[in-house]
Amino acid sequence: MLDRILGRKDQENEVKQMGRLPPGQSLTNRFPVLHYGPVPRFNPATWDFRVFGEVEEEKRWTWDEFNKLPRAKVKIDLHCVTRWSKFDTDWEGVSVKTLVDEGVLRLKPSAKFALQHCEYGFTVNVPLDVTLQPNFLLATHYDGQPLDPDHGYPLRGVIGAIPGTEYTTPYLWKGGKWLRALEFMPQDRLGFWEQAGYHNEADVWKEQRFAYD
Repeated sequence: MLDRILGRKDQENEVKQMGRLPPGQSLTNRFPVLHYGPVPRFNPATWDFRVFGEVEEEKRWTWDEFNKLPRAKVKIDLHCVTRWSKFDTDWEGVSVKTLVDEGVLRLKPSAKFALQHCEYGFTVNVPLDVTLQPNFLLATHYDGQPLDPDHGYPLRGVIGAIPGTEYTTPYLWKGGKWLRALEFMPQDRLGFWEQAGYHNEADVWKEQRFAYD
């Protein structure tokens, strides 16, 4: 046990020296499960994903259709508001940036924010510029395998830090599990945790955990 603790501490010191460990965070080699409410059941025959709001044309894809969209992979560091960080995680899914760049989605000039709609009415709000960064993904796979149900199967939003870049990096809650729709909006609208007092921007490097910080 002591060897494992020293090994983790050595790793934590290494990422800290590299400038990859945000303030108030600790390294973990596990992938903690944190969410509100039960894990929903997935039926591929009835599941769909909708994009609506400030778009030139609304989209609705079945599970099979969604999996035929352009794919993307990203390696990111995850930072949870509960103070754990997990490094060099591999994700695969659909990049909103790619969908816009390739004309699959055509946003109206009025689109300034995106709201992730998840199962059970759970919502997460993110500025448009963050949604269009390469470090935000509509993820179907983690570490080469389909997502576990506890981690958002079949689809979740995920956002993290890409070392060596200056992309805005919010805490992990800004990627919603069990994602069912993406709404583009002209004005911001607080999501579930933001309404409960969590910080609206949630920048990990500024340690923006709560609205009163």
